[in-house]
Amino acid sequence: MHHFNDWIEVRRAEIEADAYTRRRAWDSAVSVWAGWASVQPADADEADSPERETTNAHIKVFLPPTAVVDSMDRLVVDGITYEVRSEPKVWRRRSLAHIYVKAWRVKR
Repeated sequence: MHHFNDWIEVRRAEIEADAYTRRRAWDSAVSVWAGWASVQPADADEADSPERETTNAHIKVFLPPTAVVDSMDRLVVDGITYEVRSEPKVWRRRSLAHIYVKAWRVKR
């Protein structure tokens, strides 16, 4: 059983496009959900790439079933920003339910 004792914020950004690229406008991201969750350390299972904006600080996040989170969102936990790196999965165990995602710490 996971105890939801970590306050997190889920942030979402629109896509900006120009003639050459499409990217998320994280400077103007908005909060789509905030609340209590359970944040746990996770093992790194992939090497970092210089093209990525993330390091190998991985976490597992268990959110309540009412949380709003998408695979393109970012999470803010204790002032540290993480990029969601998995599709949210709904887990049900008897009367307990939660949403599970993996995330990596954002470098910039």
